[in-house]
Amino acid sequence: MDTSALPVVALTLGDPAGIGPELIARLLARPETTRAANVVLVGDPWLWEAGQRVAGLRSATRPVSGFAEVRERADTGVPAMLAVDTVAESAVTVGRAEAAGGRSVLAVLDRCMSAATAGEIDAICFAPLNKHAMKLGGLRHEDELHHFAEYLGVTGYFCEFNTLGTLWTSRISSHIPIKDIPLYIDKQRIKEATRLIHRSLLASGVAAPRVAVAALNPHGGDGGTCGREEVEIIGPAVRELAEEGLTVEGPYPADTIFLKARDGQLDAIVTMYHDQGQIAIKLMGFSKGVTVQGGMPIPITTPAHGTAYDIAGQGRADVNAMANAFSIACRMGLSQRRPAAPAR
Repeated sequence: MDTSALPVVALTLGDPAGIGPELIARLLARPETTRAANVVLVGDPWLWEAGQRVAGLRSATRPVSGFAEVRERADTGVPAMLAVDTVAESAVTVGRAEAAGGRSVLAVLDRCMSAATAGEIDAICFAPLNKHAMKLGGLRHEDELHHFAEYLGVTGYFCEFNTLGTLWTSRISSHIPIKDIPLYIDKQRIKEATRLIHRSLLASGVAAPRVAVAALNPHGGDGGTCGREEVEIIGPAVRELAEEGLTVEGPYPADTIFLKARDGQLDAIVTMYHDQGQIAIKLMGFSKGVTVQGGMPIPITTPAHGTAYDIAGQGRADVNAMANAFSIACRMGLSQRRPAAPAR
């Protein structure tokens, strides 16, 4: 099978104490996975073996010594395995957030980002990680998104997208205290967040994205009697975006905007803060959602759920969200795929 026209997608095993290794074993056991991309699995060999053992599945891989080999030999149809040595098996306690696991995650992701910077891969899809473990292991930022942005030298606007099927959401503020949310509500952030999700939907294959912006206050501020943000900030930002040519509406009250999405009227919703969108998305389909790291120079995706420490090692992990994350990484990676190197 000639797969040289497909994107090169790096897959990682995630937190070694969570369900990530099992998820990757289940994903690579699906024939459609290698039909969608040239896969390079990056991780510790013992952890990959453990994931296959827990899943009760086996998948063939071919060893490579570097990312460049994957693009050079992109016609095998067999996933590549870039073996790294980031954590000892004895240092991992299944089901527990620990510094050793966090360091492992950071080391693998940094290796993938270096490959992205060098143009050796087209997308990254990582299995679930744990922010607490990563902070124990040396993460200096509030989350992995900000780590990616610093490592990749991002200077423009960036934010997490959460997706469920054809619906994407972004937010003006993310992992901050509720009391600080009003500090982030300004026209420029709203406009940048909306433009970014619009561009990202185009890259994922949506020809004419329909975007709506959520209000901040109850009932959309009730005409200014229950908060002025909609009148003075959010509404004007939406009008200016529409004048730019974007198909954008709002602001709509947060307690009804997702009904429009449920009924197929929207492709994306820009929310004002984390839980405003996350509660709705996770109620609509917790086991299927995907997080996309928006604004990065390369597509980076992951399941929206976490490491599920409570079921790690039990062979019960649901692969649907992981498969959805991989599918988005493939579509977006294909839109910016680098040419394959000449065969040696």
